Amino acid sequence: MQLYYLISVTDRERGKKMAALYENCGLHMILSTLGRGTATHEQLSVLGLESTEKSIISAVANDEELNKIFTAAKRRLFIDIPGNGVMLAVPIKSVAGGRTLSYLTGGSLKGGKPKVEFEHELIIVILNEGYSDTVMDAARAAGAGGGTVLHAKGTGSSRGEQFFGVRLADEKDMVYIISHKDEKSAIMQAISQQAGPGTKAGAICFSLPVSAVAGLRARD
Repeated sequence: MQLYYLISVTDRERGKKMAALYENCGLHMILSTLGRGTATHEQLSVLGLESTEKSIISAVANDEELNKIFTAAKRRLFIDIPGNGVMLAVPIKSVAGGRTLSYLTGGSLKGGKPKVEFEHELIIVILNEGYSDTVMDAARAAGAGGGTVLHAKGTGSSRGEQFFGVRLADEKDMVYIISHKDEKSAIMQAISQQAGPGTKAGAICFSLPVSAVAGLRARD
């Protein structure tokens, strides 16, 4: 049995419905946080939108639960239609001990190794607060379609301490970007060159494999 970290990004008003859907499908340790989309003002005007506030709902799921929640989200929240949100699953390689595994799987002690071939990847960018537009401008120029911004705080040993120009304990932004695997390197390279360590944005980024995704627009 393989485990996945399931992440859903929806509009704020749909966040509670998505969390309830997770619970109805039997998922454990459901986490909810707030974020915002990265659509430009021009894009919002064309689409007639006034806000890009988002809810990010996450939980751990096994294969059976993953299929169940994807099916339910498509039927009830139309998550597979672009514009209604994005849902993705990141395979989990390991957990810390049998009790943790039992809790995450509802009593089962069986795990499994993740697959190694993936069509999409989740790029995670950690940057100084207020520079998400700089990061997204670089990402879009390299082919990214969009992203979601979350607010966070570093936990360095002392406030203001720097490591390669990145302040470890200041207020932070995090950006989630889903990319096709053949576009990931160019996007990450653009972010590093234009907003990486040594710049005011001080961004560092890494990627995780995505084993399932719904809600992305088709490629041209």
